[in-house]
Amino acid sequence: MNIQEIRDLKTKRKSTWITCYDYPSALIASKTNIDGVLIGDSLAMTVYGHDSTLTATTQMIAQHTKAVAKGLKGYHKHIVADLPFLTYQGSFDRLLKHVTLLMQSGAHSLKLEGADESILKHIQKLTQNGVPIMGHLGLTPQSIHTIGGYKVQGKTQSQYIKILNDAKKLEQAGCFCLVLECVPDKLANEITNSLEIPTIGIGAGSGTDGQILVWHDLLGYPSEHKPKFVRSFMNTQQEATAAIEAYINQIQNIQFPLPSESYKI
Repeated sequence: MNIQEIRDLKTKRKSTWITCYDYPSALIASKTNIDGVLIGDSLAMTVYGHDSTLTATTQMIAQHTKAVAKGLKGYHKHIVADLPFLTYQGSFDRLLKHVTLLMQSGAHSLKLEGADESILKHIQKLTQNGVPIMGHLGLTPQSIHTIGGYKVQGKTQSQYIKILNDAKKLEQAGCFCLVLECVPDKLANEITNSLEIPTIGIGAGSGTDGQILVWHDLLGYPSEHKPKFVRSFMNTQQEATAAIEAYINQIQNIQFPLPSESYKI
């Protein structure tokens, strides 16, 4: 799915997104009607067990992007990769090296957080050079130490106005889409109605043009923290635990492997 098709969905239906980090997960996603997948820097937490997204590197995300791209090859899915912490705060030439690596790894577009003046200038240059950019406002995990933790953004009047204005700036800079994370639904609705580009919500209510969830949250993987906005659509932890216990039981009772599962001379 290309960026024009994603933009066109704004007037047709809700778009659907999920994070995806590896080849087998991409194979599963390929058999669904999901519109797009994000190789997010959240993999630092969900896959590698770190406390934040700050430890994700471009090389790390590039490797996972390659795996996901292989699993989705030939399927009409949009692949977005995150630009990690501090990769777009320096010079444009330095940023371009990170951008090139991720795009050559199979990403169709890239996502970055915030709307500072330097970031807006980078977005303008990237989009002018044919690199589609997805914006991200609200709870921006790469700024977790600045915003004081994982909490809702835009609840005060000053925050509300800033996020609304930043959304308009990102559209003007050339973003084709905008993620809104952990903001009040009223703010998300106002942004969605004021922009021509589509919005994708995560913890932003149902008024956005689309929704995204982390793979592990959606499928009910074990987690120490479950945000209010997360809904698990299955309990992978429970089912996987039961399967492993069944495997152990059948080994101990000599029910696995069976003769039909063994090789003969």
